[in-house]
Amino acid sequence: MSTFLYNNFSENLKKMFGCRVQKISVNGGFSCPNRDGTKGVGGCTYCNNQTFIPEYCQPQKPVNKQLAEGIDFFKKYESQKYIAYFQSYTNTYGSFERLKNLYEQALSHPKVVGIAVGTRPDCVDEKLLDYFAELAQKYFVLLEYGVESTDNNTLKLINRGHTFEESVWAINETSKRRIFVGAHLILGLPKEDKEKMLSHAKILSTLPLASLKLHQLQIVKNTAMALDYQQNPSDYQIFTMEEYIDLLLEFLELLSPEIALERFVSQSPPQWVIAPKWGVKNYEFTAKLEKRMRQLLSYQGKRAFL
Repeated sequence: MSTFLYNNFSENLKKMFGCRVQKISVNGGFSCPNRDGTKGVGGCTYCNNQTFIPEYCQPQKPVNKQLAEGIDFFKKYESQKYIAYFQSYTNTYGSFERLKNLYEQALSHPKVVGIAVGTRPDCVDEKLLDYFAELAQKYFVLLEYGVESTDNNTLKLINRGHTFEESVWAINETSKRRIFVGAHLILGLPKEDKEKMLSHAKILSTLPLASLKLHQLQIVKNTAMALDYQQNPSDYQIFTMEEYIDLLLEFLELLSPEIALERFVSQSPPQWVIAPKWGVKNYEFTAKLEKRMRQLLSYQGKRAFL
C-alpha cells in the first residue's frame, strides 16, 4: 500500500508507468438517458453538469484539440503521461461507431497512454465491453461507474434510474475482461444515516473494484435537490469538514485495501455551492485526513475483515 495510509490511485499509476500520470478531461458531447427520456427526465436530483466541466472542455472542439489544450495547461510537467478522461454526462451513450471514433482519437495522441470513461452501469453491454477489452491489451483502460449508493431506495429517491444490481453486473462483467473498473460513491445522500453510509464500504469491498472516488454530498444551485433541501432540510446531513473526515476514517477502515482511492471530496465552483462551504483544495483536505488518520493510528482496511 506504499507509504500512504490508504491505497493511493495516483501512486499506483506512477508505479505502473514509471512517471507522473495526469488525467485530462475531454467532452465528447454526450447526453444522458436519464435526461432525454430514455430512462427518465431531469437527470439525477443532485446533478448540475456545469459544475465540473473545465473551460477548455467544449464539445464543439475536436477531442485532439481539447487534449492539446489540457496538456498545455500541465506543460511544466514535461515528462509526465496522460489519460484522456471522458467525464461529462454518460460517455458510453452513443452509437458503437461514434464511441470507437472518439476513444481512438484520444488514444492517437503520442502522450496519451490510456482512457478513463465515466458512465452509468446501465449504459454498457457485452459488445462494448469486449471492445474495451481489446483496447486494454494495448492501453490503460478504466471504466468509472456512477454507483452513488448501494441502496435501491436511495437510488430511486435521487432519480438515478438504475439499480444497485445493475452496478454489480457492470462491475463484474468489466473486471472479468481484465479492464480496470472504478466506482463513484456519494456520502451524505438524503435519508442515509451513518450506519447506511458505512455499509457501502463493506458491500463495495466484495466487488472487484480497482478504484473508488468518494464525494461528500454537495447541494448545488439549479438542481432538483437544491429545491428539496430548501423544503426538507431535515432529510439531509450536511457535514462539517471535521465530521466528514471522521466518517471517512471509519469508512476507510472498513474498505478493502485492494481498492485504490482516487479522491475523497467534490470540488464544485464556490459560486454554485449552497452547502457545505468548506473552502479547501483537494490536497489540503487530503492532508487533514492523513493527519487525523495518523493521530488515531488508522489505515485503510484496518477493520475490513472483522
